[in-house]
Amino acid sequence: MSGHALFAIVLAAGKASRFGATKQLAKIDGTSLVARAIRNAESVCGDRSVLVAGMDWQAVAAASAPLRGYLVVNSEYADGISGSLNAGIAAVCPAADAVLLMLADQPLVTTEHLRNLIAEWHASPSSIIASAYSATTGPPVIFPRRYFPELLSVDGDRGAKSVLDANSEQVLVVEFEAAGIDIDHPDDLAGI
Repeated sequence: MSGHALFAIVLAAGKASRFGATKQLAKIDGTSLVARAIRNAESVCGDRSVLVAGMDWQAVAAASAPLRGYLVVNSEYADGISGSLNAGIAAVCPAADAVLLMLADQPLVTTEHLRNLIAEWHASPSSIIASAYSATTGPPVIFPRRYFPELLSVDGDRGAKSVLDANSEQVLVVEFEAAGIDIDHPDDLAGI
């Protein structure tokens, strides 16, 4: 591996059709979901952080301000998560040795967990480093550069899970059960 240029990509472009509003703007303890995610990303990747926004992108970007890194607007957000994934990867592809993919709707992800993922990646830079929770693996997840072509070929309303599953023998996991909590409906905010 040529270096350790890790870029965090926060996917926050979805339609949130099950939520009934722009869920990225929903607040927990006075902070929007998207701001929580981007601050965590910035805490580990600094100005190598990318926010991919789509629906209500101006409001999502404003809720995340000030951004230390970059804003990518996915105008094709209605086509599904793959467009946001592709836009984020394409934006950092020339400079990144790996990407840390994050979702804006996982409010219990901590900076400590992200640091644990990064430490595992530094120890095994050619492996995919995924979070393990609820009997599955998923985001936040680190993909080394060699997986970028596969990530860029994902289409429709599918995220990086298909690439994760297709390369399961290359996946190392970091247990973090709280990553299994995601926000799909307003009721999911209760008790967080």
